Amino acid sequence: MAARIRLLELQLLVLPALLGIVGLLTVYLSGTGTTRWTWADIWVSLAFMGLVLGTSVWLSLIGFSGDQVLFPLVAMLSGLGLLLSQRLQPVLRDDPGWATLAQRQLIYLALSFGLLWGTLTFIGLGLILVTMIFGIEIQGARLWLDLGVVTVQPGELVKVLLVIFLAAYLDDYRDLIATGYRLGPLTLPPLPYLLPMLIMWGMSILVVVLQRDLGNALLLFGIFLAMLYIATGRVAYVLAGLLTFALAVYVALHLFSHVGVRIQVWLNPWSDPLQAGFQPIQADYAFAHGHIFGTGLGFGYPEFIPVVASDYAFAAIGEELGLLGTVAVLGLYLLLVTRGMLIALQARDSFVRLLAAGLTVVLGLQTLIILAGNVRLLPLTGITLPFISAGGSSLLTNFLIVGLLLKASESVGERR
Repeated sequence: MAARIRLLELQLLVLPALLGIVGLLTVYLSGTGTTRWTWADIWVSLAFMGLVLGTSVWLSLIGFSGDQVLFPLVAMLSGLGLLLSQRLQPVLRDDPGWATLAQRQLIYLALSFGLLWGTLTFIGLGLILVTMIFGIEIQGARLWLDLGVVTVQPGELVKVLLVIFLAAYLDDYRDLIATGYRLGPLTLPPLPYLLPMLIMWGMSILVVVLQRDLGNALLLFGIFLAMLYIATGRVAYVLAGLLTFALAVYVALHLFSHVGVRIQVWLNPWSDPLQAGFQPIQADYAFAHGHIFGTGLGFGYPEFIPVVASDYAFAAIGEELGLLGTVAVLGLYLLLVTRGMLIALQARDSFVRLLAAGLTVVLGLQTLIILAGNVRLLPLTGITLPFISAGGSSLLTNFLIVGLLLKASESVGERR
C-alpha cells in the first residue's frame, strides 16, 4: 500500500506526546520529591513521545487507512497513566529493583505498542477463519492452559477470547437466537442454540471465580449480556440475565466470605476504618480534597491510599486535577467508546461488526466498573482503569483490543 500521511492523527497526537514532558515539569516545579528527579525521568517521557509519534509515522508508511481518532485517545489516556506513575514514584518509594514504577510502566507500554503493531501487521483477511477456529478450541480445557501461559491475570485474556467466540457464534446463529420457538401465544428461547454460549460463558466465569476474581466475573457477565442484546435486540434476554446475576450474587455472598466483607465495606467503610475500610475512606477524602480545580500535580497526598497506582488511580486524578480533571478523563473514555461503536456500526462484515462492538463493550464496562468502585457506587473490584492504572497484563490486553478495533476500522476508511 502506498504511504499516506495521517495528518489528523498527527495533529491530535501533539497533546498526548507533550503531556509527559509538560506534566513532569509541572510536578518538578511543585517541589514534590525534587531531589529524586533525574535524567531517567525525562528519558521516560521522551521515550513515550517517540513511541506515540513513531507509531503514527509507521501507520502512514504502511498506508494504513483505518480510524485516525482512536489511537490519539488511547495515547492521551496512556500518557496520563505514565505521568501518574511518574508523579507517584517519589511518594510511594517503590521497590528499587530492576526498574522504577514509571520505568516499568514504560516497558509495559513499549510491549503494548509492539503488540499493537503486530496486530495491525499480521491480522488480515484471514481473521474471521482464524478466530472462528480459535473460538471453537476454547470451549474445552485448553482455555485454562492457554490462560496460565499467556498472562498472570486470567480474566485479561478470557474477556478477549469470550468476545471473539461470541462474535463468531452470534454471527452464524443470530436469526435463530433472535426468533426462538412459538408455543401457542408464547415465544420460547432457542435453548439448543443458546446452550453453547451459556457453556462458554460459564467456563469463563468458572476460571475467574476459582481464583476469586469476582470483578472480572462481573465484567464477563456484562460482556455476555451486551453482545447477546446487540445481536438479537431481545430485552427479555437482558432481564433474564439480570435476574440470574442477582441470584448469583446472593449465592456468592454465602459461598465467599470476602464478598460479604466487600459489600459491608462498600455500604459502610467506617465499620472498619483502619483495615478493610481504610482505602475507600482515603479515596473519599482525596475526591473531597480536590474540589473543582484540584490541588495541582504534586500538591496532593495520593500516598495515603495504599494501592493508588492501580486500584485508585482515578482517586489520585480527582485529588490533584479536581472535578474538572475527572470530567475530562470521563470525556476521553466516552469518546473512546463512541468511536469504537461508530467503527462497529460502519463495518461491512457482520462478524467484524459484532467483534468491534464487543471489544468496545469490554473497554466501556471495565471503565465503568472501576470508576464506580472508586466513587463507591459499586463495591471495589480488582479491575484496573484501562490505559491509566499501572499494570502489565491489563495494558497489553487493552492495546490488543485497540489494535483489533483499528484493524476493523480499516475497511471503513477504505470505503470512505
